[in-house]
Amino acid sequence: MQVKNINIKAFLKPFFKIVGALLTIVIVAFFLLRGYFLNKAINKVSAKFKTEYNADLKIDNASFKGISGIELSKITLVPQTGDTLISIDYFTASVRFWYLLIADVRIQDIGLKQGYIQLVKQGEYKNFQDFLSKKDSTLQDTIEQIEKPKTDINYAKVVYKLMSRLFAQVPSEVLIENFDLRIKDDDKNVSFNLTKLSLNKQVFDSYITVNSNNAIQQWQINGTANPKKRQADLNFTRTDSVTVQIPYLYEKIGLKTGFNSIRFQLDGFDFDDDMLNITGAASIDSFMLNHIRIAKTDVIINHADAKYKFLFGPNFISLDSSTVVTFNKTKFHPYLRLSERSEEQNTEKRAPRNKVNSFYKFFNKYIVTMSVQTDKTPAQDFINSLPAALFSHIQGMEASGSFTYRLDFNLDIHKPDEMVFESNIDKDNLHITRYGAANLAKLNESFMHTPYEKGRAMRSFIVGPENPNFVNYENISPFVKKAILTTEDPSFMYHRGFVNEAFRQSIAKNIRTGKFARGASTISMQLIKNVFLTREKTMARKLEEILLVYMLENNYIVSKERMFEVYLNLIEWGPNVYGIGEASRFYFQKSPAELSLNEALYLASIVPSPKGFMYKFEKDGSMRAYMERSFKFITNKMVARSLILPEDTIGLTYKINITGPAKTYIIKNDSMINDSIIIDETGILEIPNQGEEE
Repeated sequence: MQVKNINIKAFLKPFFKIVGALLTIVIVAFFLLRGYFLNKAINKVSAKFKTEYNADLKIDNASFKGISGIELSKITLVPQTGDTLISIDYFTASVRFWYLLIADVRIQDIGLKQGYIQLVKQGEYKNFQDFLSKKDSTLQDTIEQIEKPKTDINYAKVVYKLMSRLFAQVPSEVLIENFDLRIKDDDKNVSFNLTKLSLNKQVFDSYITVNSNNAIQQWQINGTANPKKRQADLNFTRTDSVTVQIPYLYEKIGLKTGFNSIRFQLDGFDFDDDMLNITGAASIDSFMLNHIRIAKTDVIINHADAKYKFLFGPNFISLDSSTVVTFNKTKFHPYLRLSERSEEQNTEKRAPRNKVNSFYKFFNKYIVTMSVQTDKTPAQDFINSLPAALFSHIQGMEASGSFTYRLDFNLDIHKPDEMVFESNIDKDNLHITRYGAANLAKLNESFMHTPYEKGRAMRSFIVGPENPNFVNYENISPFVKKAILTTEDPSFMYHRGFVNEAFRQSIAKNIRTGKFARGASTISMQLIKNVFLTREKTMARKLEEILLVYMLENNYIVSKERMFEVYLNLIEWGPNVYGIGEASRFYFQKSPAELSLNEALYLASIVPSPKGFMYKFEKDGSMRAYMERSFKFITNKMVARSLILPEDTIGLTYKINITGPAKTYIIKNDSMINDSIIIDETGILEIPNQGEEE
């Protein structure tokens, strides 16, 4: 039997004719019916805005432009309760046609002319409230899935898909002209007028006019953006002046901030073997910050930059240790990792919920690991890098040598007692050759001291033999010195200003109790705070305190005995009572050398809150019951540390007889104050303090 050759061309020719005819019918039908479907889609969206968000969406004219473009004009979105939320005169967009064939909508270009978004808040009224109260079902489902104790969400895949989709939707061309973002918050108004924003052939350029409180700025953001390669390089500057000032924040929260320029670079991101890497760089010049809780004057950072690398894995998010941050002349390597707790860890006994709800909720699912390490840094470069507003007492200081520093921190909130906190500095011929505004050496001599209370200067007095109330170290009762060391800083005579274990236990206890009930302040820190710094609760004061303590303790400027002597002679012991000399007479009409163990225990107990000493007594003048328990606790600690002998406690009654002027302060009238309120509000002695548990 003879097989005939098949003519393929003859077979395919009618096939392609049929396919071509079908495509022609589809395309013709598409162009004939697309107007109908467009109007139907607009009506559907309008109905949804009205029923779900109580807002009217109106579009005066909608039509198609070319094969895959759309034009809309006179678009408004007005909440039924009030002010217009969105108004756009003209909007056009087109999609990449061939992606539509595979049901993938990708925007080709966008154009927008003349319009605004307006956010209005007057008292309780907000024109965007209904949009905030509605929750997107998809987003809500995702959140609920993440919050489940057991989850198989892969962070790397989720973030990679999100970023890939975002970059895929970035149009090749964008042109926006004269579009406003207006914010009206009671009497605080600010508007951002996008005069022009364009993206054309990967070149990004934008001009923004900012108007707030009668101040006008001209901003510019320009650079390059390549969505296909997932890269960007953008610069943010001001064209009409030097400093970009961020509006609205000062009126809202009292924060002034600005900068000369910001540069942001995204080098790219890639996904491989269940790991997502995001790399790039960022820098800022002449960054300024001013807030009452930070410092009295402007905090200025001349230059800071970073080369960053973020890593996302199946169950963790991290800032990689290869990240390098330069802060003025100081360089360091930060590392941060949030690791999701495993199923086994989630089945373990959980920490009880506490008052720090936001803190607890955030860290409930994660184990936090953090470290900071510096390169070998010349000491003078470090000093010169410190912002003057944060370190005014350091200005003018000179140093030689260099150092490296490392901080390691690890926390599982369900196991606070296993927390890791280690802070170490490695010195290389580090010496202070000249002191700045804070002359630490003055502690070795007599000096005038003026304590402050809520920014108001109290009386001044000399800390030294010229003051008749000054008491030399050897003339202070050993019981007083040992009791104060036990309650305030047990390892004072041996540490170099800080106790890592005390910081660790302080953080752990605050987590366990759910409140900031315990600090880790050493006597050295209290001394620096009293002599050189104010009582302002600012970041600047705390940072200066840490640095000055390190310098004092690690350069052997003042002996431990002298530091303790000065401390005992200037701290507050009661209302307008300063120093142990005044305190011993104010309470007991004795000299400090004559104070008994019982009286020493009492004086140690009032150091944390000296003005509240009267609340430790009943209205008949007797000590409250909880004070006896506190005294016994301190006594047992002193015996255990061999600070006192067991026979020193023979006949100890834990009863206090106030005979001095303090007796007139003791409450003797009826009071509604109970023990728990007194302990909470007056800050009664928190035991133990430095590096030891109950």
